[in-house]
Amino acid sequence: MRKIDRAKIVQKTLNRIYKNVPIPLNHNNVFELLIAVLLSAQCTDQRVNTVTPFLFAKAKNPFEMKNIPLNLIYKIIRPCGLAPQKSKAIRNLSKILVNDFDGVVPKNFLDLEKLPGVGHKTASVVMSQGFGYPAFPVDTHIHRLSQRWGLTNGKNVTQTEKDLKKLFHIRSWNKLHLQFIYYGREFCKARECFGVSCKICIKCFPKRKKPITTKKA
Repeated sequence: MRKIDRAKIVQKTLNRIYKNVPIPLNHNNVFELLIAVLLSAQCTDQRVNTVTPFLFAKAKNPFEMKNIPLNLIYKIIRPCGLAPQKSKAIRNLSKILVNDFDGVVPKNFLDLEKLPGVGHKTASVVMSQGFGYPAFPVDTHIHRLSQRWGLTNGKNVTQTEKDLKKLFHIRSWNKLHLQFIYYGREFCKARECFGVSCKICIKCFPKRKKPITTKKA
């Protein structure tokens, strides 16, 4: 089966199961989304959603956030892990947004990726979910699924993103990114399917018998 044929199976199956895909991180504005995505690094969305209401009650925009004591930010976000780095990034990026962008989250990859704690994946999520710009954010989970489904050779997340963008139409990127996430959490989990038991894995590789080991990002 060709890679493009597997991509069609993937998209058809995901569209059937997930007609509507809500954004998993709760937020009321783009700044809150940016902070929530930053916090989600090596942390579950569920935990982020339990922490951010307390943080955003203190500050819902960069003008307010830059003035919060660093130790208070740390105390609030500690359950998310990597709290020392994340708390510094949150306050420092808030200062930059106020000083350089009049408190507005920039609507482009170049400026977003210059912010403390913001890499390409985080910027892609903000551009996609915050601004509606076509993007295909790839984290370790999407990287794993793409390998299991034979959509990429699995070298790294950068290559995976390029491969997915070639396989799927640009208009579908934003929705597919979320569909991948929801399907992976429900049916093709990291420590369960291993490429041999979920519907998509079986359809894409009907003759595959042995579990596969995916290459880490």
